[in-house]
Amino acid sequence: MKHIPVFIPVLLAILLIAGGEKTNASEKNGQRQLTAIGVTSTPENSEVSLTLVQRFQHLQQETTSPADRYDVTVYSPKSVNILDAKDKFYVHSLEGCRTSVYSLSDFKPLAVVNHTFERNNQHLFTGTAYFDYTFQTRKNSLNVFAGKPVESCFSHNGKYLWVTYYRRSYDPNAIDPSALCVIDTDADTIVRVMPTAPLPKMIACSSASRTIAVTHWGDNTMALIDVSSRNPEAWKYLKNITIDRRLSFQLDENDTVKIDRDNNCGHCLRGTVFTPDNSLVLIGKMGGNGIAVIDVVKQKYLGTVAGMKQNLRHLVIKNGYIYCSINRTGFIQQAPLDDFLAHAAKNTDKPFTAWKSVYVGEGARTIVVSPDGKYVFAAVNNKSKIVAVCTTDMKVIAECAADSYPVGMDISEDGKTLIVTAQGKAGNGGNSVMIYRVKNEKS
Repeated sequence: MKHIPVFIPVLLAILLIAGGEKTNASEKNGQRQLTAIGVTSTPENSEVSLTLVQRFQHLQQETTSPADRYDVTVYSPKSVNILDAKDKFYVHSLEGCRTSVYSLSDFKPLAVVNHTFERNNQHLFTGTAYFDYTFQTRKNSLNVFAGKPVESCFSHNGKYLWVTYYRRSYDPNAIDPSALCVIDTDADTIVRVMPTAPLPKMIACSSASRTIAVTHWGDNTMALIDVSSRNPEAWKYLKNITIDRRLSFQLDENDTVKIDRDNNCGHCLRGTVFTPDNSLVLIGKMGGNGIAVIDVVKQKYLGTVAGMKQNLRHLVIKNGYIYCSINRTGFIQQAPLDDFLAHAAKNTDKPFTAWKSVYVGEGARTIVVSPDGKYVFAAVNNKSKIVAVCTTDMKVIAECAADSYPVGMDISEDGKTLIVTAQGKAGNGGNSVMIYRVKNEKS
């Protein structure tokens, strides 16, 4: 497949992102919404329903329900990952620089993983070098920092949890190489830290746990890591792959340049997923239009397929379909995966347009598909709600209130528990982890 160029002026790219990961002006004056425990979705007669049954929050110390738990470890929770096999879930608090671990069955706090690295834990690092990248902000003690966790994925049947760091704490502009850590989920301790390119966000693992893909929001690159060994010390980078053009940022001699990395991020690469056969990685260009295609075997960028709505944030593949969340305008799109891949391989400049679309509300962030493939759930950030869509006809069938500005979510393997994080914006809302029970009348 040849490269299908997608050229978007810088101004347009900035406008697209302004409604995305970054707070926009209208939201700065928004009111905090703290949803009551027991709230249920509407309409009541929908085939699927959501009920808020538990919450961990760092907003209100005095609560009226024992299911509403004040938890100081929850600070700017960005994402959540459920590990059903070990009856756990992991919540990553970006500004808190920690991961909170809870029991899935009874919601008891189990552990807290601190992403802080001092002189006494330098053994977790195998070095600081990342390909041809250099550090500008600091020249010494490069591995002494606090990491800001963003997203994560499991590998080796849940034995390890990989967590990306938005930036190192000494790098306010997120222009230096950042890092990721690997947590042993038996002990809930960090066993290795690896460098990355600037500002990694999404991370994904192949179904065979042989390859990890790390997508860098900061400079239009993604990396492949060989994890075929079960020994963490044997894992190694294969290649750092540029998508169209690698960005470079330079501070001035007085280090006074302030870079807006929410907007100044090129393609702002976000959604990342392996195809079922593990031959390709698909990456959404949130700062432009299209899905970048990476050949895993050849370790090569093949091009970009356009045709979906712009400002694509999240990608999911499930039961033969590919799903996209379109953040700024608030849509979820669905297409047959085989049709999309066949189109991508045709060497044509024509966009792929065979999408079914449904409007769910501005600020569509993370999406998950139920284990049976019948429903897709969306965290609708700007509207502070969770939306359920029937995948058969791509129509909204239920909505439920959420705490202000929901962003991350995951669903249990039995489809009965949906966990959602609310990160907050501009001092409003956030600091909340909501647990919904999902009931399907047709199951």
